[in-house]
Amino acid sequence: MQYKEISRRLRGSVAPVITPFNEDESIDFEKFAELINWQIDSGSHGISVTGTSGEPSSMTVEEREQVMEYACKIVNGRVPFIPGTGSVNHQETLRLTKVAEEMGADGALVIVPYYNKPNQHALYKHFKAVADSVTIPLILYNIPGRTAVNLHADTIAQLHEDCPNIIGVKESNKDFEHVNKVLLKCGRDFNLYSGIEVLCYPMLAIGGAGHISATSNVAPKEVAQLYNLWEAGDVKGAQDLHYHMLELNDVLFRDTNPAPAKAALAMLGKIKPVLRKPLDIPSKEIQQEIRETLISYNMLASDSHSLSN
Repeated sequence: MQYKEISRRLRGSVAPVITPFNEDESIDFEKFAELINWQIDSGSHGISVTGTSGEPSSMTVEEREQVMEYACKIVNGRVPFIPGTGSVNHQETLRLTKVAEEMGADGALVIVPYYNKPNQHALYKHFKAVADSVTIPLILYNIPGRTAVNLHADTIAQLHEDCPNIIGVKESNKDFEHVNKVLLKCGRDFNLYSGIEVLCYPMLAIGGAGHISATSNVAPKEVAQLYNLWEAGDVKGAQDLHYHMLELNDVLFRDTNPAPAKAALAMLGKIKPVLRKPLDIPSKEIQQEIRETLISYNMLASDSHSLSN
């Protein structure tokens, strides 16, 4: 399999779509399909589900499989589909990644196991076993703020060397020195994605492949356009859009992701404001900030109201 050729297809804004729930916390598949179609119609270059924004840790393994399979059907090959298949549990990760391969996903996003705090050798063994179990491309997902351990650049480079199907990494890592070293050690054809909203533009500037940004749940057109402008060589346009998006990026992380994004989408009338416990909708004060920000971006009418908490 020509992984370098495949990796070029997986560049751009890959939208990490939230999982909408009904009032009884069951999955709202009708709204889910609408969100996926909205992302594609708005220009998102790829779709991911059951990553951090999708609340996978609140789902059973069977529910995650169901969500992945449904999303794959809705995407229907229109853009690359890269579900999140990582878990705190190694066997669950193997199972979900194999399911992604069997359903025809274009790749899988595999998070560093959270809570366990494995050392670098253990992380290497975990990811190598996952990579060896499938042939689809894998994108590692490094998010130290959630997992309590950082996947080192040397470890990523060794995995990339030993596993041809490990073609990239999503770095939700504010350490910009670290992400530079990832490309230095892995080579600049390695797909580096930003998972930190404020670093989406800077990572493109150092040779990144795109971004997997929670903000695209609320502003998919703009987040995709940032990549398009950079690819077209419009540096000034990309810079302007980067700064234009900062206030929205900021307010969408006033509380734990995806709570603010879900609140914003509920205000926009796209979903019900429901998260599964232990997460919950943001406070009335944060809701008001979100509402005012959406109004300032001309995304919401000024006579709209905040949600109940």
